[in-house]
Amino acid sequence: MAQLAIKTEALTRDFKTVRAVDHLSIEVESGTIFGFLGPNGSGKTTTIRLLLGLLGPTSGRAEVLGLDTQTQAERIREQCSALLEHSGLYERLSAVDNLEFYGRVWKLSPADRAARIRELLTHLELWDRRAEIVSGWSRGMKQKLALARALLQRPPLIFLDEPTAGLDPVSAAALRQDLASLAARDGATVFLTTHNLNEAERLCSRVAVMRAGKLLAAGPPAGLLSGEPRLQVVAGGVTEAALAALRARPEVVAVTQAPDRLTIELS
Repeated sequence: MAQLAIKTEALTRDFKTVRAVDHLSIEVESGTIFGFLGPNGSGKTTTIRLLLGLLGPTSGRAEVLGLDTQTQAERIREQCSALLEHSGLYERLSAVDNLEFYGRVWKLSPADRAARIRELLTHLELWDRRAEIVSGWSRGMKQKLALARALLQRPPLIFLDEPTAGLDPVSAAALRQDLASLAARDGATVFLTTHNLNEAERLCSRVAVMRAGKLLAAGPPAGLLSGEPRLQVVAGGVTEAALAALRARPEVVAVTQAPDRLTIELS
């Protein structure tokens, strides 16, 4: 059986009148890129904070790298890396000075720091601009440097919260390619939140889909997309003539009517 990097059991978190995460049970195998999909407000960022021990659950439990998030949170954060809504970059420093600072924080030896910084910046095509102050860089370049910062100490598990959000399509595609190759080379597990299905299809071996804090589905992307498409329309008082017109369309397999909605199965 594959070793698990993350396991949650009915993990739940309430904020006053809002249930941000609702009885979430997932498993993430070590060495994989796991996609955590959902629109804004679906509970993705709250889940990451629960897994890092930055928030305590209302109920349920979780283990990260075999460690309990409630009693061993500090050890979890010592072993994991995260790129959340803030990049963690010091924009008045150069690229190499940013990574040098974080390398010292992680207590990497001078030789290991120098080699790792050169390796990452070269792979990300930033080595020739290593001495430049970061504040003048584009958003895409800053995000690449932030990814290098997250990978610097070769963590076994990396949390990335929508790393391509706000990037243009070319920059987003380049960052996805860099992430996939670097994660594969280091053998790291990546927990990637996104609302971009195309991104999850390209990067992830397994995905989980969230909505309003609830897990809707989990599995390989191809498996989740292989079912028959289904459309739900919230509507009341639909006439028999309208139903007949829908059922007569060649792409419609079946139409089921409920008091407040229609479910349309498509070919």
